[in-house]
Amino acid sequence: MNIPDWTKPGLYGAAIGAVALAIVGFSWGGWATGGTAQKMANDQSRLAVVAALVPICVEQSKNDPQNTAMLAKLKEASSYQRRDMLMKAGWATMPGSEDPDRNVAGACMDALAAQF
Repeated sequence: MNIPDWTKPGLYGAAIGAVALAIVGFSWGGWATGGTAQKMANDQSRLAVVAALVPICVEQSKNDPQNTAMLAKLKEASSYQRRDMLMKAGWATMPGSEDPDRNVAGACMDALAAQF
């Protein structure tokens, strides 16, 4: 079997080009593996759920009879204590749930901080 002389360099070029294309595609081209895409989708859905629950948390804070006193305590507290205080107040506990959600509490605290 006669193989042309250009075959070997052509195959090397194709292999190097394929590797370079993969490196450029995954690094700068926005390509993602299935696992990475799944993780990104999970993160985005988690953020969307938290964003949907924040108005409930804010409304629960408004309905709390100790709202004014609690907001004053939150203003005085350090930033890392506020989320825990909000969770203890029960504002981040969603209807039908027994435990407060830490992510909702953080986002709710940001929404309430805008009212300070």
